[in-house]
Amino acid sequence: MGTLYVINPNSSRTVTEGIDAAIAPLRALGTEIECLTLAEGPPGIESQAQADAVVPPLLALAERLEPAAAGFVIACFGDPGLHALRDRTAKPTLGIQECSVVTALTLGQRFGVISILSASIPRHMRAFGAMGVMDRLAGDRALGLGVAELADATTTRSRMEAVGADLRDRDGADVLVMGCAGMARYRDPLEAALGIPVVEPCQAAVAMALGRIPLGQTHRPGDRHAR
Repeated sequence: MGTLYVINPNSSRTVTEGIDAAIAPLRALGTEIECLTLAEGPPGIESQAQADAVVPPLLALAERLEPAAAGFVIACFGDPGLHALRDRTAKPTLGIQECSVVTALTLGQRFGVISILSASIPRHMRAFGAMGVMDRLAGDRALGLGVAELADATTTRSRMEAVGADLRDRDGADVLVMGCAGMARYRDPLEAALGIPVVEPCQAAVAMALGRIPLGQTHRPGDRHAR
């Protein structure tokens, strides 16, 4: 069947390790899953410019992996290169931002997003507008922490609980989306603290990919069945 490749487009191995731990329960479904770090990426993707810059090396990596791949997950909130990669492969190709929002819509009526930095929010708004989900968005609030700073568990958990509570109590969110792959290890404690569903984007995308792979479901069925 091949391997589902989960590609972290930043160069932080700590983030990749967190992603790998978060998706570990899904390995029980039987598909081989490998989490990879894009060495050419920045330590964290915190701007549109950084997101755009990782697309060429990400596509080159996916091309090398294609013969052994069952599918791809782009593990960066913002989904850099998602549509370009879909142009290049008929294999299931999913982005964590898109999948996390779709998953959130099945768990509540209004979703809130916990972002890393205020500068990330306009990028998210463009994506949510393109998806046509703005009427279900309760709010998007920033932690004020960069990707590297998320490794400080005490500070990050405290900020996530505070921001999540604001999204729940002030904005009316009844489900939360964690807006960065670097937050992966904080889902369980955040959900326990706030008492509402919390979507970890890498889990959402990998779960969706694992449903599509055995079904042969893809964005380019003609190309897939022609092989």
